[in-house]
Parts: sequence; structure tokens; C-alpha cells
Amino acid sequence: MRTLITNGTVVTATDTVRADVLVEGERIVAVGPSLEVPADRTIDAADRLVLPGGIDVHTHLDTPYLDTSSSDDFESGTIAAALGGTTSIIDFATQFPGQTLHHARDTWMKKAEGRAVVDYGFHMIVTELDAGIEREMDDLVRDGITSFKVFMAYPGRLMLSDENILRALRRSGENGATICVHAEDGPAIDALVRQALAAGHTAPRYHALTRPPSTEADATRRAIALAVHARTPIYIVHVSAAAALTAIAGARERGVPVLAETCPQYLLLSEECYNGPGFEGAKYVMSPPLRAKENQAPLWRGLVSGDLQVVATDHCPFTLAQKEMGRDDFSKIPNGAPGIETRMSLVYDGGVREGRFSLNRFVDVTSTSPAKIFGLFPRKGTVAAGSDADLVVFDPHARAVLSARTHHMRVDYNPYEGREVVGVTDTVLSRGHVIVDHGRFVGRAGCGTFLPRKARGAA
Repeated sequence: MRTLITNGTVVTATDTVRADVLVEGERIVAVGPSLEVPADRTIDAADRLVLPGGIDVHTHLDTPYLDTSSSDDFESGTIAAALGGTTSIIDFATQFPGQTLHHARDTWMKKAEGRAVVDYGFHMIVTELDAGIEREMDDLVRDGITSFKVFMAYPGRLMLSDENILRALRRSGENGATICVHAEDGPAIDALVRQALAAGHTAPRYHALTRPPSTEADATRRAIALAVHARTPIYIVHVSAAAALTAIAGARERGVPVLAETCPQYLLLSEECYNGPGFEGAKYVMSPPLRAKENQAPLWRGLVSGDLQVVATDHCPFTLAQKEMGRDDFSKIPNGAPGIETRMSLVYDGGVREGRFSLNRFVDVTSTSPAKIFGLFPRKGTVAAGSDADLVVFDPHARAVLSARTHHMRVDYNPYEGREVVGVTDTVLSRGHVIVDHGRFVGRAGCGTFLPRKARGAA
């Protein structure tokens, strides 16, 4: 099958050129001006951009949380991803206490196989660590799972001690893995939660008030210090606060190889969302929580300067009925919000259209840098001969209004309800197969494949 994309503007992290793209089978075979070759299908991309497929390296599909699970599974979640211009995801597979990493890997493989419509990989969440688990880390790296996540929050459930985080970092220095860190001071937060509940404060806004920016900044500094001791790179997930970013930027200035991501919600939403009537604030209960508006500008500047390399989503949706679990106790509200479908449009609209950064930087933070950091480049993350034909025809002039009535995520609210964005995904190819055609999903469940990744990437 030969597909020719003509008349478009091809955008990569480094170049913007008028060019055609020729796809044969699952790979790109040529990129150049006015390619005159026979093709089985021709896609006219006039007045539109041709981008490498988006890569979302922070999703939680079909993930257990307390007595429920996130509402998107690997089918509904990846359909939404595709419609939003994302063609690869890296999801989190959780090792629950008493389980092995291999058990977690096998469990998440079963969740994804036959359901995912885009390609997928896994980070392994490590909640217990001993010599056997360290050997499993080595095994999984050899099998192409080359990143692990540790939590500094949620004592008794997910949190790993600093001693064991240091062990994991040292092991990653030996096997070439990347350690991702959820940096919040769990014990301090738990103390603040107990204090708030004892005082009768149960409303959703107390989720944010008991997780102040200082708890994120302190944990970020501690995580960086552990990485320095281990002499290995570290990746900080979902940076939400300017104080945490300051710690990251300072470490990078000293030559510490710290990498980090932020998310659209921290760039565009604020703690004012918790002030809605009644239980409305529960929609925005996520960890870290939304911050004061003055944190947004530093995060945008961090993306421009390179102190932040990635925009991911932390997509972890729960329906309003699921959020009701915490009606009388904010600490029981399932943490998470939807975002996998809206990321590309929001970052284009807020970043490129608002003049904060270039088209090339947009491609970099949504596709190329994620691919490089997590061992997928150049198979993914660029438009070049030899790369997978994961391509997005993106209309930079089209407008859309974000709404739960029209999105495809399996959740009954949208955090950006009523927000108009400029820049919309039109057509999507996944490994050469058209799975979104003029905004309509035409793929099939199970056409996504597992992505074994290289160790250490470009960290």
C-alpha cells in the first residue's frame, strides 16, 4: 500500500518545509518537493501541516484506584488519543504490593492487546524493591521496557522510601533505564490531610490546600539530590509549580541531567477551578493539584528555555459518579482528569497561536523529545525516510469548541468545557494506516502494537 501526502507543510522539531511525504507499507520512504510517484491513495494536505504523530508518555488507562478504575480502557482511550493527533502512548503498569514486575507487565499487556488502536509502551511503577525486583528491572530493560516510575507520595500504597528510590536510580545507572519520579512529599501531605479532615474541611478545594506547592518543590529537590548521589539521569513527571521548576532549572544549570514534563492543565487551568459551586471542584481533583495562575507563565517559559522538555497529559479520567466517592471526604475523590484527546490542540493554541513558541518547538515537546527521552527516536517522533509512518495532517486554522458533548474520552465532563481552540487534527496515519479521516475514526481495535524501546534514550 502506497500513500502520498501532497501539498502540505512538513514540520519537524528542526525544520519547516513545503514537501510531499511518500509512505510505503508502515514506513516513510521519501520526503521531498513535488514527489511524482504512483500511489494507491493520495491525501491533499494543502493549507495544512504534516506533523509526526503525537507521543503521550503519561497515561493511566484502565488503572485501578481505591475501589474503582479509570474510566477509559485501552480501546476508548486510544481512539480518543488518535482523534486528537496522538499515535503512540506510554502507559503506567503498576506493581501492587506483593506482586512482581513481570506480573504487572503481563496484566497491562492483557489490558492493551486486542484493544489499543495506536502503538503503546509501558513504564513500570515500582512500589516494592528488593534484590529480586532489581533483577526483574534488568530483565524488563532487555525486553524493551526501559523506564520505571517511583512515587514519593501516597504512603502505604505507592510510595517508595528514599533509600529504595536511590537503589532504583543506581540500578538504572547500570541497566540504562530511566527513572520517572512523582515528586510530592507524601508524609507531609498526609499530615495536612488529617489536620483538614479533623477540622471538618471535606470540600474538594481542600485537596489543593493540603498539597501546597512547597510539598512538590521539596520533593523535587530531594529527588534531584538522590539522582546526584546515584550519578544517573532522572525524569520528573507532571511539574505544576514554579518553585519545583526553579529547582529543576537550578540543577540543570549545575550540569545535573534532570528531565521533566508538564501538562496542559497546569499551563491553562488554575486553582480557581476548585471554587465552583457544590461538588464541581471534584472535576479538577488531580495530583499535583491545579496551582495559582502565576505558576503558568514560568511553566510556559520552561518549555521555551528547555528546562521542561515534554508536554504529556497524565490522562486518568473518572466519571462524575466515580468522583462522588469523595462527596463527604475530599481525600477519597479519585485523583485524575481527562486530557488525552485535547493535548495537541491545547498546546498548539496556547503555545504557537499565542506566540509563546514556534511550530518546531510544538513538535518537539509533543513528539520528538518524548521519543528521544524514552528510546523511540527515530522510529517515532519525526517525519523522515525510514521512520514509522505515524503522521498527522493538522489544520492550523480550524476552530473547535471543547466539550463533553463532542469529545470521545469515556468521561462525562471536560475540564476545558466551552473553550475554543484554534488548530485541529484532520487526518491521522498510524504506521501507514489511515485511522482518522477528516476527523472521523476509521481504525479498528487492536491495530496498535507494543513498542519495545531502547535503553536510556537521549537522556
